[in-house]
Amino acid sequence: MTPTPPASPALHYPFEHLPAAGEYLEVAPGIRWLRMSLPFALDHINLWLLEDGDRLVAVDCGYGLAATRDAWRAVLDADGRPLQRVIVTHHHPDHIGLATWLAARDGATIHMTQGEFLAAQAIWHQLPGYCVTDMVAQFARHGLDPAPLDSLRTRGNAYRRGAPELPAAFHRLFAGDELDIGGRRWRVIIGYGHAPEHASLYCAELGILISGDMLLPRISTNISAYAATPDDDPLGWFLASLRALCALPDDTLVLPSHGKPFKGIRARVDQLVEHHRERCAALLAACDTPKSAGDLLATLFPRELDTHQVMFAMGEAIAHLNHLERQGALSREVDANGLIRFTPCR
Repeated sequence: MTPTPPASPALHYPFEHLPAAGEYLEVAPGIRWLRMSLPFALDHINLWLLEDGDRLVAVDCGYGLAATRDAWRAVLDADGRPLQRVIVTHHHPDHIGLATWLAARDGATIHMTQGEFLAAQAIWHQLPGYCVTDMVAQFARHGLDPAPLDSLRTRGNAYRRGAPELPAAFHRLFAGDELDIGGRRWRVIIGYGHAPEHASLYCAELGILISGDMLLPRISTNISAYAATPDDDPLGWFLASLRALCALPDDTLVLPSHGKPFKGIRARVDQLVEHHRERCAALLAACDTPKSAGDLLATLFPRELDTHQVMFAMGEAIAHLNHLERQGALSREVDANGLIRFTPCR
């Protein structure tokens, strides 16, 4: 995830304060905002607890940390109502990490899309195309230096640290599904590019979008090309998904997974589209001679990156280069050693 230019004045943040660990803020009738810690530079995730009569519904679960479990216990014990459903927006460990543990507390059912369930299983079990070995091989073909490649290789399967266990069964969500929660209808909106089949939830009656990672107010969601689908165009899919969100009313209250709740969907979408246009333009200008994604990391991320950030940065660099290739702006060259470089189309 990368920072974007300062948010437009058109964005409005209705809530000044942040919820403390183990506490919540009510952002609308029956909608609670929880904020829990992450062990990364991106140090928090927003989770949502929805009232459903004499039961509760959780949207996203947090990373597999003892502090996150303690915070959940404090909130749920104070309320006293059992969890009926756990909804997972997508497979990343800060979202699915404690889903199995949380659902087991009260026998809740887990709801997610099939794409996210299968992606989680593939990474957790290190299946071909989703394992560390294949990721490192992909990054090597795209010119990442040996030292960060070794760091990624020796780090192993970091996914399991955030998601110590995964659900074995789930209720499948489809685009357009309507969930009845607290007597209100929540429509499932599927987005692409950040994850295979990311589910956001929209309630027209409340004027609220639980956006997950698809629409964030201060940073740009990570868009990566993965070893299983190395030549795909996730950036193109993401931009199309963003533009589709502009069909919602502009005064919709967006509840994002990171950052504060905000209003101003169209302004934020315009800003993100422009951000990625600028990133693509910078890459295109840098390819005055054939360049690999590894060569171009400093163009997209002009700062020192830790191992976790290198993984996202390489995925994002490849995704942007693939997008430029799809647009006919770049072409790829593969040398005798299998190294991939990109050069402008003449």
